[in-house]
Amino acid sequence: MSENGNGNLLAAILGRKVGMTRIYDSAGTVVPVTVVQAGPCVVTQVKTEDGKDGYNAVQLGFEDVKERRSTKPLVGHCRKTGQTSPKRFFREVRLSGKPTVAAGFTVDVSIFDAIKWVDVVGTSKGKGFQGVMKRWNFGGQPGSHGTERKHRSPGSIGGGQGTRGHGRAIKKGKKMAGHLGVEQITTRNLALVGVDKEKHLLLIRGTVPGANGGVVFVRQAKTVLPVAAEVKA
Repeated sequence: MSENGNGNLLAAILGRKVGMTRIYDSAGTVVPVTVVQAGPCVVTQVKTEDGKDGYNAVQLGFEDVKERRSTKPLVGHCRKTGQTSPKRFFREVRLSGKPTVAAGFTVDVSIFDAIKWVDVVGTSKGKGFQGVMKRWNFGGQPGSHGTERKHRSPGSIGGGQGTRGHGRAIKKGKKMAGHLGVEQITTRNLALVGVDKEKHLLLIRGTVPGANGGVVFVRQAKTVLPVAAEVKA
């Protein structure tokens, strides 16, 4: 969970991306959605500005794990909240006001009942070692005029003029081939078109980062952009 500038409670939860499906709105139009198995999460720690931490926040724990697959500090940390087993994933959420919940409080998808727009944070898919055209959207070399077997190459990279005074080394941060993906991605203002309380599911329309089975963090949208029409299930 998180809070806005007025200290009012907002919605936030951890979950796993399940996959995609379709639903139908009131007009019979097909709406593609991504299914997220969200929560239930447990508040494993509460931090206050008046306490030793010096700031307001809550820590959410998600997904049980066997004690032998965790660490003793985490096992003891979760036992303070009355949990019989430690959690696998944790996420701390800063708050602008003093937290209104205590450690051990359970957060489920019901907190999204009145929410229409969400932000989703996840880890993008790994794509391995990629060239400059796929990694940085380079245009490549000309298709004619003598170009032979070098159409997707980056071109010259070692010119000394751009690093004058620092030798002929390649300038730091130059766009070259390399590893692509496995980065934290935040997609904002996605439409939340459905909430299934019994199965702990969120139905989200839009780009949810990561592969199926990946852990995502879903929160109420911080900044809602103007939209042409509201999406309803």
